[in-house]
Amino acid sequence: MSKTRWPASLNLLFLTMQKEEQLYLEAGEAMAGAEHSQMFGKPCFKINGKAFICFYNNCIVCKLNGEHHKKAISLEGAILFDPSGKKRPMKEWVQLPFAHKSKWKSFAAAAYTYVKESTG
Repeated sequence: MSKTRWPASLNLLFLTMQKEEQLYLEAGEAMAGAEHSQMFGKPCFKINGKAFICFYNNCIVCKLNGEHHKKAISLEGAILFDPSGKKRPMKEWVQLPFAHKSKWKSFAAAAYTYVKESTG
């Protein structure tokens, strides 16, 4: 799988980065063809020009559907993503706290597959 190559100047940032953000980056970089970008001013990864995960308030936020969405939203502390804070959550996007770090990469992979297949 291809990995994003970061400029050498960013390598120092990885040393001071929080473990939550490091895990988010690992999850996104593991996806072939994923591009680092921005969504609502927050870091995200995109495939085919569409975001599939983002990083917000030390949580990973994944665009999910079906069983993956149902499993993710059922986890303790998981909520629908409301980037505006105005009680208008994005129904397909689930914000997962670091308490579920062991599941971040699998949900990121599910989000990647969902978005890739729907935009392919």
